[in-house]
Amino acid sequence: MPTYSALTTLTAKAAADALAEAIESRMDPEPIGVGVFEIEDGSGLWELGAFFTEAPDEAGLALLAMVHGARPFTVSEVPETDWVAKVRRDLAPVQAGRFFLYGSHDADRVPEGPVPLLIEASMAFGTGHHGTTLGCLRAVDRLAEAGLAPGAVADIGCGTAVLAMAAAHLWQVPILASDIDPVAVEVAEANVAANGLAGRIRCIEAAGFEHPELAAAAPYGLIFANILKAPLIALAPDIAAQLAPGGIAILSGLLNEQAEEVAAAYAASGLELEGAEQIGDWTTLCVLKRRA
Repeated sequence: MPTYSALTTLTAKAAADALAEAIESRMDPEPIGVGVFEIEDGSGLWELGAFFTEAPDEAGLALLAMVHGARPFTVSEVPETDWVAKVRRDLAPVQAGRFFLYGSHDADRVPEGPVPLLIEASMAFGTGHHGTTLGCLRAVDRLAEAGLAPGAVADIGCGTAVLAMAAAHLWQVPILASDIDPVAVEVAEANVAANGLAGRIRCIEAAGFEHPELAAAAPYGLIFANILKAPLIALAPDIAAQLAPGGIAILSGLLNEQAEEVAAAYAASGLELEGAEQIGDWTTLCVLKRRA
């Protein structure tokens, strides 16, 4: 069965939400799904995507776009793809510092020496292939080599929990991995168990530090926050408050051009830049809470 996508952009979330509601309630054929997402490139634009199992009414889409101030829709047929097979082809094992990330389909390729981290290929977010996760892994590897010894670790926005698992291989300390998405928490728990780390890492559903277990485990010697620019800036005061003196936060999910603004937000919260690395279009920052 073919699937069709219709994509457009708008300059305000309210307008994008109104257009999404109009598409869901007025289009014939009806969409099977509609989503609105902020484009994290500093443009201030919102993308709307609608998906159909029949060719959509392009005239109706054009009219709705005009009424709601959206750019004209781009309509295309989505090619049929075996996504699991594609992920397995595309996600080759990755070496990140001392860590070797692989899927179960590559279990026979794990070398001697590096720390192996199993990430199931069907769980394609936070696998280490993206410059953001890779940057975080390189950063924590460097910090461990430099002698960082955190009393507790938090992985905020954990996805697959790959960063929490890396920390568990480095230190015998309490580690909490949290995500706002309950599906991500399930993925994290599955990966933790598959890596033999059950009981070492606690996976919880939480937005930022809004969970009693996160509060109880503070202060942290290391905090990972591999999310996006806007929530990173919003979390700056909380991360500064939850870090122990001498503690470090590893921040990623940032385009290179966004790094300066995020670093400034953390500086305003009393944290200083300890290090930064660019990988392709993405930057990873390390910020330090100085001892008194």
